[in-house]
Amino acid sequence: MDNLTLVVALLAAAVVAVTLFRRLQLPDVVAYLLVGLVAGPSGFALVEDTERILHLAEFGIVFLLFSLGLEFSIPRLVALRHIVLGAGPVQVLGIGALVTGVMHLLGFAPGVALVTGGALALSSTAIVIRELIARSDVNTRYGRNATGILLFQDLAAVIMLVLLPTLAASEGDPLIASGLMLARAVALFAGIYAVGQWVLPRLLEETLRTRSSEVFVMTALLLALLAAWVTHALGLSMALGGFLAGMMLGESQFRHQIESDIRPFRDLLLGLFFISVGMLVDPGLALAFWYWILLAALALLLAKGVLISLLLRALGEKTEPAVRAGTVLAQAGEFGFVLIMLAVQHRFFSSQQAGLVIAVIVVTMAVSPALIRYSQPWARWLLRRGNNQVAALQEPISVPEEADHVILCGYGRVGQVLGRYFHEFGLPWIAIDADLVRVEEASAARERILFGDASHTDILEKSGIHQAKLLVITFDDTRFASKILHSVRELRPDLRILVRTSDDTHLDTLKDAGATEVVPETLEASLMLTSQALLLMDRPFDEVLNTLRQSRRERYQLLRGYYHGENFPRMNNEGKPYRMLHAITLDDESRSAGRRLDDTGLERLDVTVREIKREDYGISRPDADLVLQAGDTVILYGPLRALEKAEDKLLAG
Repeated sequence: MDNLTLVVALLAAAVVAVTLFRRLQLPDVVAYLLVGLVAGPSGFALVEDTERILHLAEFGIVFLLFSLGLEFSIPRLVALRHIVLGAGPVQVLGIGALVTGVMHLLGFAPGVALVTGGALALSSTAIVIRELIARSDVNTRYGRNATGILLFQDLAAVIMLVLLPTLAASEGDPLIASGLMLARAVALFAGIYAVGQWVLPRLLEETLRTRSSEVFVMTALLLALLAAWVTHALGLSMALGGFLAGMMLGESQFRHQIESDIRPFRDLLLGLFFISVGMLVDPGLALAFWYWILLAALALLLAKGVLISLLLRALGEKTEPAVRAGTVLAQAGEFGFVLIMLAVQHRFFSSQQAGLVIAVIVVTMAVSPALIRYSQPWARWLLRRGNNQVAALQEPISVPEEADHVILCGYGRVGQVLGRYFHEFGLPWIAIDADLVRVEEASAARERILFGDASHTDILEKSGIHQAKLLVITFDDTRFASKILHSVRELRPDLRILVRTSDDTHLDTLKDAGATEVVPETLEASLMLTSQALLLMDRPFDEVLNTLRQSRRERYQLLRGYYHGENFPRMNNEGKPYRMLHAITLDDESRSAGRRLDDTGLERLDVTVREIKREDYGISRPDADLVLQAGDTVILYGPLRALEKAEDKLLAG
């Protein structure tokens, strides 16, 4: 197969595989590996000689390490030093030694056992960080713990990439050779750091003055490849050069632009690298040893998760964040592939041995998104099984017979703000929250808080629901809020309930479920912004205040709905049609021109006539006997399908 056909076939397969795997919420890396497996010598043999793409794919590793260097932050390392320098080294050495020892007992060669131990000790930075960002968990306690350990693992990966070629090429004492290589790497780092501090900023400033994005992109690529060439010429890994180049630019103001510019090149070349890794896997061998592969993957997930959890607990971390951090870091990662491929090139591994280790890594990475997604329920289940900590937190708080207190369902930022103001006004309150860490922190501060699910009637009774005067649902989750409303109405049909929501989408749903009042954040923010604007335009304060009060009395009718842009949701998160505003202008040919509003048939549709614009004025909430005229603009509010039918009735009859 010629080169062009090969590239087209690989890219087409990669596009299909990555799209499918993203739908299944599986890592992209696994999709690339599958493409390599299918296209390689053990599959359809589109590529019989993997060297054809491996040399090009190596540059993907250079750019991967370059990006890693850009993201590597010395201040962040210092801030997380007790994790980075405490749990990090023990975890890497502990898992590495455990895997090495087990493989040595199974009869593998020392080099194979050592490289495999190092590869499996590393977790997937790409998967973990992406999932933490997607869940806004980067700055949580378990997120910071995971990030700190990943930071050390990244450093360890760089050191392994430096030492592996040295150990392979050394004919003398490997310790002396490794020490010399590390000394050479440190000296190189000092030189590149000096260049990065005093030379590169001026060079990049000059390229920016050209106002040419092409020149800037070429400069960024040149810097990464030049550093890789220097380290390669000195007998070091090209990947080390990429990492050092990224580090020297990581603290500059150009960091984010460079990272954005090289990402397409990095992702494409990394895709080729992972495809080439997949070509090493022999399906027949994997099927023959599938039970050993699954057993090894399960053992690695358990060993790594337990060790990290215990290390964090030993460092004083609370149980839930420690268990969650151990769960999300239990998998092996993409640097394992890099080390295995490097070991194959340097004759540490045979292709068959590499294929088996790669299969173990793939299995752990495939289950990683699910582990991260369910880390919190898993940690809480373990806590309930392992100790009585949660039960102690659920002990009822004594509530006076005539408490007239407020129950806060949810004690996040909004709940805590309410609690502070209630304290200022001397109002009694109790909070219910299902976040164990938050409950522990608030309890330590002697705040009145229960751990539990606020939709459960027993938790509501422990909070004193029968003596409460008001219940406030402080989080934006319509389904959960509806469950709480149902439970509360069973116990206290007369209790006043205030519900927070993000916008007006679910306002009617929550009112129908039993909410006394619903406060949509976006509409309240709009009211506050409007009031400040009117005051700055010198409108009387009383007039502004009366306008706000009227909007609230009318339950935000004037504010509900808005004109959507090109992209808008057809359904809300409950599967119901999304409601919006739509304007229809009548002309002389419109069937409804000259007819009364109640003769148009709109009342039979799920739409509301919000306003009619006529000439230079508007008629808000028009009466049913209003006669429509040509030139009127009718502003309707409702779901898309009903709006389409309404438009047809107004224009065509």
